[in-house]
Amino acid sequence: MEAQKRLIFSLLYLTTLLPFSILGLRTLPPDSNPCNLKTLPDPHSLRSDQLTVLINGYSDSRISLLTTIAGSYAASPLVASVVVLWGNPLTPIETLNSLSLNLSLLYSSGAPVILYRQQSNSLNSRFLPRRWIKTRGVLICDDDVEVDRKSIEFSFRIWQVNQDRLIGLFGRSHGLDLKRKEWIYTVHQDKYSIVLTKFMILNVEYLYLYSCGSDGLEKKFMELRGIVDNMHNCEDILMNFVISDVVGRGPILVGAGRVRDWGDARNEVGIGKREKEVNVGLSSIKRGLGEHRKKRGECIREFHRVLGRMPLRYSYGKVVKSVSEQGLCDKNGKLVPCDQQILE
Repeated sequence: MEAQKRLIFSLLYLTTLLPFSILGLRTLPPDSNPCNLKTLPDPHSLRSDQLTVLINGYSDSRISLLTTIAGSYAASPLVASVVVLWGNPLTPIETLNSLSLNLSLLYSSGAPVILYRQQSNSLNSRFLPRRWIKTRGVLICDDDVEVDRKSIEFSFRIWQVNQDRLIGLFGRSHGLDLKRKEWIYTVHQDKYSIVLTKFMILNVEYLYLYSCGSDGLEKKFMELRGIVDNMHNCEDILMNFVISDVVGRGPILVGAGRVRDWGDARNEVGIGKREKEVNVGLSSIKRGLGEHRKKRGECIREFHRVLGRMPLRYSYGKVVKSVSEQGLCDKNGKLVPCDQQILE
C-alpha cells in the first residue's frame, strides 16, 4: 500500500512539477530563457539537506546501465530527485517513452527518477540553471559510474561544510610543459586541480554563473562555452575554471568506497555483457586516449587565452573517513586482523 501511494505521488509530481509526462516527452518552450532570474527559485527557499542528481544520458546502448545507476542514486535518503538529462536528438521517441516510464517506476523505492529530453546536444546543457531544482546542492554525474551509497552520502556531507567548493571523486590536473611552454592536461600523484563530471557536487548557483556569466563577462563566458561546443569536450574543465576563479581555491577530492567506472579506458577486464555500454565514452580506448588528452590540453590553453589568466588552483590529498585501528591476532600461526575468521 505504501509503495502504491508513493507511485501515485510520483506520477503527480512528474506531470505537475517537472517538464515531463509519461504519456510523452516534452521540453520547455523554445523561447524560454534559463538565465531569467525571475523564473528561477528564490535562493533562500532551496534545501541544503538534500541533493538533486543530474545524470547525463546519450547512448541507447547504455540504457540498462543508466537505469541501474539512477536507481542506486534514488535509494539514498539524501537525494531529493534524480533527473536524466537526455542529450541525443536521434534517439527514437518510443525508446525514450519506454525509458521514462521505467525510470518513473523506480520512485516506488526511493526518490523520483525523471527523464528530461534536452533541447540541445551541447555538453553545456548539463550545466543550465533549472527552475525545477529545489536544492542548493547538485550532483552532476555520468551514466557509466556506479558509486556506493555510503560514498555518495559522505561526499555530500563534505560539500555541506564546503558549499563554495567543488567536490569530486575523480581528480585530474593541469600542468605546464616547460619545453613547449604550454598548458597541458595531466595527472599528478600528489596534487590535482580538476574534478571530473563523472561525479561532481556543486552549489546550484554555479550553474547560473557557468551558463549566464557575471557582470561584464557575459561575452567571455559565451566564447568559453563556444570552445566546449567546438571541441565537444571539456565542459567539466570549464566548470573547474569558473569555480576556481570565483573561490580562489581548488576543488576537494573525496576518497570513495566502492566505485565502478565502466567508462574508464583501462577498464578492459571483466566487462562481460557491459562491453557495448563501456565503449561509447569520449575517452574509451577505441576513440584514442592520447587524442582525448591532447584535446583536453587544447581546451585548457584556449580557456586560459580567453580569460587571460590561469584560475585553476592545486589541492593536495583527499578527504577520507576516519580509519579505526585494527588489532592483529595470531590465528593458526598467521598474524591477521582479530575479527577475521580463519577456516580450519
